[in-house]
Amino acid sequence: MPWQECCKVDERLRFVARLLEGEKMAVLCREFDISRKTGHKIFNRYRECGLEGLTDRSRRPYRQANRLPFQIEALILQLKKEHPTWGAPKIREKIRRKHSQISLPAISTVHAVLDRNNLVSRGRKPRYHAQGTTLSRPTRPNDLWCADYKGQFQLADRRYCYPLTITDSVSRYLIACDALTTTQERYAFTVFERVFKDFGVPLSIRTDNGVPFASPNSFFGLSKLSVWWLRLGIGIERIQPAHPEQNGRHERMHLTLKLEATKPAAKNFLQQQGKFDEFIEYFNHDRPHQALGMKYPGEIYQRSVRPYRGLCELEYPFHDRTITVTTCGRICMGDRKINLSVVFAGQNVGIREVADKIWLVSYMNYDLGFFDY
Repeated sequence: MPWQECCKVDERLRFVARLLEGEKMAVLCREFDISRKTGHKIFNRYRECGLEGLTDRSRRPYRQANRLPFQIEALILQLKKEHPTWGAPKIREKIRRKHSQISLPAISTVHAVLDRNNLVSRGRKPRYHAQGTTLSRPTRPNDLWCADYKGQFQLADRRYCYPLTITDSVSRYLIACDALTTTQERYAFTVFERVFKDFGVPLSIRTDNGVPFASPNSFFGLSKLSVWWLRLGIGIERIQPAHPEQNGRHERMHLTLKLEATKPAAKNFLQQQGKFDEFIEYFNHDRPHQALGMKYPGEIYQRSVRPYRGLCELEYPFHDRTITVTTCGRICMGDRKINLSVVFAGQNVGIREVADKIWLVSYMNYDLGFFDY
């Protein structure tokens, strides 16, 4: 096989081996500077044809140029049988020590042999599927706030408005109704920070599983917004998908909001916010609420006794070290980079060695997972 072809095959082997070890397709494609389409094509060829699928040559069964000699493959399988918990690095090292005369295969090649024989534990995490959380039964104001975006609607100037609303579950008090141009989390951060400064911090916040409250591609569906809430000591509650009745009090307020403040829609965002501000005053201090014994929400609600003081520095005195997650969501230990999640970017996590070269990653009081050396 020409030298250039060997280089390409070896590169593809490394790409496939790291996919099999559980790394993300998108992250690897960026690192190898290929498109996702190409990445999926390489991986699909490997699944269909094994190692033969990684060469540009004909992949007919009688062409075995890129396969290991069957004796070395048999040796790899024998060592795996003798040491079921060993991975490709240990098996390759054992071959090097016992059979110095053998042309040593790459770790990725050894891994591919093990995988082809169904001897690899994939280690892939199942994709997060929103299921909702346990829902509390609040008894006092600020035990639970509810937040959501009322469905977008078009203003007279043809721009779309996305109202972000926050209510107190017990008193039904409408804490905020902000006319936003998007559901991007940076705008939600601004609204919640203002609200926390004005009303204090609740014990918990209940939302649906949509952006920016949750993220389908992160640990436990966390988003940057919900990670910030955790830092402030706020519990996170999420309703089950397709069950808006679990946030029924908030949804009922949305119905009133729609009738009173969006029909007809205002000419622009400033005017629409003016209508929302009038609705907040009316809803809280001028509209008797049947479920409250015909009281106004403003007669029941009181500011939270938990003031907003911003964030203190996270420390982990019982861990081996504290590491700040990079802006691209990685933990760096020496020359090693471990992908965590961009939702923790800029946050401190605790790292503790729990077994020989096995590390536990913790965020606040939550254990996120493990990685090995």
